[in-house]
Amino acid sequence: MVSLLIQVIAPPTRRNHCHQQRDRVLQPLPADMASSCTRHVIARCVSTSPAGAKKLVIKHVTVIGGGLMGAGIAQVAAATGHAVVLVDQTDDILKKSRKSIEDSLKRMTKKMFADKPEDFQQTLQENHKELNSKAASQFIEKTLTNVTTSTDPAAVVHSTDLVVEAIVEKLDVKNELFKRLDKFAPEHTIFASNTSSLPITDIANSTTRQDRFGGLHFFNPVPMMKLVEVIKTPMTSQTTFESLVDFSKALGKTPVSCMDTPGFIVNRLLVPYLMEGVRLHERGHASKEDIDVAMKLGAGYPMGPFELLDYVGLDTSKFIIDGWHQLEPENPLFAPSELLNKLVAEKKLGKKTGEGFYKYK
Repeated sequence: MVSLLIQVIAPPTRRNHCHQQRDRVLQPLPADMASSCTRHVIARCVSTSPAGAKKLVIKHVTVIGGGLMGAGIAQVAAATGHAVVLVDQTDDILKKSRKSIEDSLKRMTKKMFADKPEDFQQTLQENHKELNSKAASQFIEKTLTNVTTSTDPAAVVHSTDLVVEAIVEKLDVKNELFKRLDKFAPEHTIFASNTSSLPITDIANSTTRQDRFGGLHFFNPVPMMKLVEVIKTPMTSQTTFESLVDFSKALGKTPVSCMDTPGFIVNRLLVPYLMEGVRLHERGHASKEDIDVAMKLGAGYPMGPFELLDYVGLDTSKFIIDGWHQLEPENPLFAPSELLNKLVAEKKLGKKTGEGFYKYK
């Protein structure tokens, strides 16, 4: 539950995105623009999947991005029998990613192959520990065997069923990546983004396979967190959506579905809650300490809002709320916080810098 409250999403999609596009399309267009705009609108708003298309059974997965989220996604896919290619910019990054996967697997196997209660006879205990150690080693070895690495995404997508992107949160970078991969991936390949800040629709529009594009929003840490938000854009085909749901289940996750809407589900509720805690303190209605205690003991949350903000990073939180406020300046839930802005300006970003709302030794 702690981790569920840690993953925070950044600026959401614009409200009524498709309606705004429709309204713009209905405006009179110059004759020389009509043909190209018509093709663009059709590509964005009409699914090209044939009627009655069968769901894709995903067996081969390409994960772009070897950071915390990408490595976690690669791990859970490999551990459930999928062939995985993990892609990043350099071999050094990929070595670290593979090491993090191995370390994570070792931690997991301690729980998966835990010893039985202490009422076993000594001899049986020794045998059991030996068997558990062997099973754990085999599981780790098999999982790592399912993961290969590459620094060339275009060269490895030719036979993949699913591409999951987990790279830097910049729209132009993601668009450039998917636009390139769209030229090399087979027609059946589904593209998905793990973005926590950008509209899935805007990313999908960089490709010609909008009907085979969706969101797979995992939560940190991926191997431990059971939830996956499966995001469906207006162009995502039902076949693609169901394939992504089935893939999430195959990973041992619990998928929930959501349209490409601001903040999806979890974070659309979480971010305003965090900011309201800050505003409550700013108004002088309660101390940050009492607010944290109240939410932990009164609501059963593992962390209070100020503790969680410090854990996430105040710069990240400011980035989120600033982006939301820019999109909907009249929405009071997205109003900036003077206190938050002040702490970020002072480089007091939370636990990672030793001080945020609280001080850390």
